[in-house]
Amino acid sequence: MSERRDMERIAELVPAGSRVLDLGCGTGALLALLRDTRRCTGYGVEIDDGKVLECIKRGVNVLQRNLDEGLALFDDGSFDVVLQLDTLQNLRNTEQMLRETARVGRIGIVSFPNFAHWSNRLSVLRGRMPVTKTLPYQWYDTPNIRVGTFADFEVLARQCGLRVLESFGLSEGEVVRRWPNLLASTAVFKFDRG
Repeated sequence: MSERRDMERIAELVPAGSRVLDLGCGTGALLALLRDTRRCTGYGVEIDDGKVLECIKRGVNVLQRNLDEGLALFDDGSFDVVLQLDTLQNLRNTEQMLRETARVGRIGIVSFPNFAHWSNRLSVLRGRMPVTKTLPYQWYDTPNIRVGTFADFEVLARQCGLRVLESFGLSEGEVVRRWPNLLASTAVFKFDRG
């Protein structure tokens, strides 16, 4: 989640004054935005050394940890909001991490590249894996373990016992509510335990 407008759209989903956990927080840009504009507090979790240093430079509280190890260090309901932005597709145990997100936070917000976006479909029709702003890697050199679609997450959320509170797509910082599975490059879901 690097584009400013996308971050601002996600930030709008987070209630002011919330205690936030950002899983795979990157450089801490979103947590800094939430702190500065919405009076939020909390922590980021990041594995990359360079990104952890960037968080520290921004004054963002960060824990260096591999998310595939789970969230056992956090108690139930420790946070108002748990974010997983552009992280889910990199994790080995997606279902478990979604359940852990719902356990640790009252609300979860996830985003991921929507593989069903029309431009990705066109690339596959041409016989090539897509390389786009949201999927910027070649197929042989990607951190993504899997790809997913807007429609796929709705099924996974039900399977995990989660209730989707809000969903929409993003395309170049603009919210896409009509045909997001086709027209949105990024899928966004806000959910709770249901």
